[in-house]
Amino acid sequence: MNIIDLYEKYDNLYYIGGVVRDILIKMPSQDVDITIEGNAIDFCEKLPDCEIIQSNPAFGTVRVKINNQIYDIASTRKEIYPKKGHLPKVIDIGCSLKDDVERRDFTINALARNIKTGEIIDYVGGLNDIQNKKLRILHDESFIDDPTRIIRGLKFATRFGFSLDEHTKLLQNEYLKNINYDMCYKRVKDELISTFNLNSDIAFETFINDKIYKLITEKEIKLPSYDIQSLVGKYYNKINSVWLIYIALVDTEKLELNKAETKIVEDYNKLLNINLKSDYDIVKTFSKCEIESLLLYEITKKDGKAIKYLDTLSEIKPEINGNDLKKIGLPPSEKYAKIFDYILNEKLKNPELTKMDELKLVEQFEKNKDSM
Repeated sequence: MNIIDLYEKYDNLYYIGGVVRDILIKMPSQDVDITIEGNAIDFCEKLPDCEIIQSNPAFGTVRVKINNQIYDIASTRKEIYPKKGHLPKVIDIGCSLKDDVERRDFTINALARNIKTGEIIDYVGGLNDIQNKKLRILHDESFIDDPTRIIRGLKFATRFGFSLDEHTKLLQNEYLKNINYDMCYKRVKDELISTFNLNSDIAFETFINDKIYKLITEKEIKLPSYDIQSLVGKYYNKINSVWLIYIALVDTEKLELNKAETKIVEDYNKLLNINLKSDYDIVKTFSKCEIESLLLYEITKKDGKAIKYLDTLSEIKPEINGNDLKKIGLPPSEKYAKIFDYILNEKLKNPELTKMDELKLVEQFEKNKDSM
């Protein structure tokens, strides 16, 4: 048996959410979500040749292996938010498909497609909103229940070129004027990552100008006058945390940063207070920092030093090494570091220096030291 056999036998299996939306707007889908109208765990336990790998009874989700293929199948479910801004509580697993889609964020993500028949099921007007390129929440309490939906809306607007419908925009503005800061910031961070890893100036402008940034800080933030998208794009393949370059310009205090992310922000703040007078100062300082910190420095300072380091200075390095120093009679010691710093400084002044030139400079360095 494989998953195709299931499609042919059962009427209550559906593609749902993003995969249906992406098919309709002719975009590649990042996830394929399968939902059964009923209890997915009970359903899979009764299937022949189906190995259950993992299940989550609280949410009615199950991961299975069928014919050496892995599938995630979810039960239809209803949810409530006992504590606004935090994770919802499931109150009915195996509910109707209509009840399931009505718990979702935007109408364009509340469409289902029957896997057997191909029929599109639209209870909330999502087809019309896709046609009109509009993002519309399903009920007036949506942002109060889950404020991360505001960031998700920004992400979808960026990815698809859609805009909030008038009523949804009004509700967003009202919420941002009276934010409940007792929310799940892990979820906020997750949405910020997926939104700003898109590297979009338009998304960041909207984030600032529409005051969506108020979700993570009570400070007043102004939009930096810098083409961040182009700068990040230039070094994109070298960056691990694109999102953090944008968000560190706003505030990260409420977010739970990991050790590497914390270092990026701390190094950035330190760089702002360092006076870099020479290329040698630049190299010695910037070489200890991640590229995200350097780009944040460039966006803030606008002095070109980070770009100069990344494009040119970082490639200028002494050719000699410890073995070369041993060969000329210098035993390993702490002075090696001073010698290499001296050679680096000279090479930054004259990048054309050869290895022989560097060795001569070492001899000169030793002579000068002895004469002191």
